[in-house]
Amino acid sequence: MDESNEFIYGRNPVEELLKNRADEVEKIYINRKLNKQTFSTILSLASDNRVPVAEVPGSKLYELVGKVNDQGIVAAISQIQYEEFEDWLERIEPNQNTGILLLDEIEDPHNFGAILRTAAASGMDAVIVPKHRQAPVSAAAYKTSAGTAGRIPIVRAVNLNQAILKLKDNKFWIAGLDMDGDSLLWEQTFDVPMAFVIGNEGRGMRQKTGEHCDFLLSIPMYNGVESLNASVSAALVCYEWRRQKLK
Repeated sequence: MDESNEFIYGRNPVEELLKNRADEVEKIYINRKLNKQTFSTILSLASDNRVPVAEVPGSKLYELVGKVNDQGIVAAISQIQYEEFEDWLERIEPNQNTGILLLDEIEDPHNFGAILRTAAASGMDAVIVPKHRQAPVSAAAYKTSAGTAGRIPIVRAVNLNQAILKLKDNKFWIAGLDMDGDSLLWEQTFDVPMAFVIGNEGRGMRQKTGEHCDFLLSIPMYNGVESLNASVSAALVCYEWRRQKLK
């Protein structure tokens, strides 16, 4: 059992969980020997909320929850607690040494975990993620983070662009990472509260999000390489920011 997850079992508990707290569900496991029609409502709710479903042998369910009446279904929930954006914003006092990451729909859990690890290691103050279309703190993300997930706040915002506007009202400057950025990453001076936007693995930062940024930063590419992995780009940003704090 992975220490990043807890498990709920049984058809009614899992159905209620999906109806009321679907954003906390990492994954659903169903016994592959049972008729899927038995879980039709649950599968529909999982699809509506973009919760992955795995058909597994009964032995896998036993491995997760032990000898219980699991009714052929188990849901995994992350134990890593998100902090809501409004609550986090209310308690912080940003200064010139404050730095945060904003993830614009990072979908790969391994990328997410690697970014969380780098953010914690470099001393970032928080990682802000959108409530939807964002990889959860799943077992895969937790493992990739090498157990560092949760060492700094993971903040959840209902709307990332609205969060950016509120950050601006609270003295933050917003820098988006973009291959067509205004300046190179190391040409900017980060002597104010900074929020760095890391875009989606495939499509990059959304256009509207980029329009909300105060400036765009690029990382030069050579030898025909189009872009870097999102977690590698985030690492470069985090440590350039930290390098300037050490000067």
